[in-house]
Order: sequence, then C-alpha cells, then structure tokens
Amino acid sequence: MSADWPYPFWIAHRGAGKLAPENTAAAFHLGHRLGWRMAECDVKLSADGVPFLLHDDTLERTTSGHGPAAARSWAELSRLDAGAWHSPAHAGQPLMALDQLAAWSQEAATELNLEIKPCPGREAETGRVVAQAAQRLWAGRRPPLLSSFQPDALAAAREAAPDLPRALLIDTAWPGWLDAARGPLACVAMVAHAPLIDAALAAQVHGAGLRLLAYTVNDAAQARRLLELGVSGLISDEVRRFDPAAGAAVVERAAPSPD
Repeated sequence: MSADWPYPFWIAHRGAGKLAPENTAAAFHLGHRLGWRMAECDVKLSADGVPFLLHDDTLERTTSGHGPAAARSWAELSRLDAGAWHSPAHAGQPLMALDQLAAWSQEAATELNLEIKPCPGREAETGRVVAQAAQRLWAGRRPPLLSSFQPDALAAAREAAPDLPRALLIDTAWPGWLDAARGPLACVAMVAHAPLIDAALAAQVHGAGLRLLAYTVNDAAQARRLLELGVSGLISDEVRRFDPAAGAAVVERAAPSPD
C-alpha cells in the first residue's frame, strides 16, 4: 500500500467465494482467516431500496428463492437460504445487507471493493443509494472502492458522494472507455478483465493517471505478467493458493491453508 493508493494488492473475489458461498458472511470470514485484508463483492437493491449482496439478477443460482431479486423486499430476501447451494455445511447461510458487511469489515480491519451491480433499469438508483450508504457507513474511516461496469451507476454515485473513490470495470475496450473513466466519471482506477490487459492498455491507463486492477486472476504466471505491467491490485478466487501477506508480489503458499 502507498499513501496515494491505500488498498491491499490482493483482493478476495466475492469473499472466499469458491470455498464458501459467495457474497456471504461465511465467505468473508474465511478469506479473513486466510490472511486476506481486502474483499470484492456485488451490491444491488431490494424492492424496497435496501443495498444487499448478490451477483445475479435472479435468485435461483445462489439462493433458495426464485425470480428477479429486485422484486423482493429485504424482509423476504433476508429469509432465503444462500448457502445450501454451495454445500450442506453452509445450509442456512443468509444473504448479507451492506450495513452488516460494513460493520464486520470495520471490526475485522478489512477493506472492500463494492461492485455496484444494478438490476436492469435501476442503474442510476443503485449507484446513488449504494454511494450514499457507503458514505454514511464508512464516515470517518477509509471508504470502500466503488466499481461498476455501468457508467450510469458510477455517474450517479459520483453525484451522490463525489469524495468516494470510483473505478470503471471493463471486460472489453469499448469506444470511449478511458475518456469516460477520467472525464465525467472521475475515476481513480480501472478494473479490467485480466486477458484484456496488455502493455498498451496498461500504458493508456497509467498515462491517464489512473490505477489499474485486474480480475479474476487465479494463475500464478498470469499474476506475474500483470505485476510486471504495474497493476495495483489483483482480484482472485485462489485465497488458499496465494499469500496476501506478500503484498505486491506473487507468492504461492507452500501448502494449502486449512479452511
């Protein structure tokens, strides 16, 4: 970490989102036990406007619910089982509200990358509500990094809480991506799909005065290639394989750490 980039280099994807149910307390706790001090997660809104953690627009893959997540109130969502899909040991694991995650992360001294993940048609609303919640929940503390694939969500986040750091997520180099990031979105970083990052893209991002992060990096050779290109962070599922205590270096643990 440095004064102008205060976040850890290694970032656990959806918590320890492969070893435990993604985006749940179980995943964040496991990542923390394995030494990871920053986690990425996905935040969207319930029908009644409560920010909560879920990747998909629908509930079937990772919960006991069905249909669009945006159609359910938080009271309904909070009663779903978000763990049994992963393994019997995690049956009964609930979905997590953003305020619950904020309380845990501050107690555990863990930084966060909050990906604003709007359900269709709620881009601006989700960006605004998540940014306002983050500003309130992290008042007086280092704020989370807000990221999104959706420029409209980031624009609304900037309007609602201009002092919070933002990053534009890209999986393709769509026309105008860099101008949008450094212009109207006033981002501090780009978060790019790892295979998209080459020397030319890294030079563009760094030349614009932005940090560059990569997702989802699970291969040591790829991690070393990205490190040589000057990335400031790697988002990974391999929370047992890589040693986050190494900082901005790629060190594989001698043996898998226990759960």
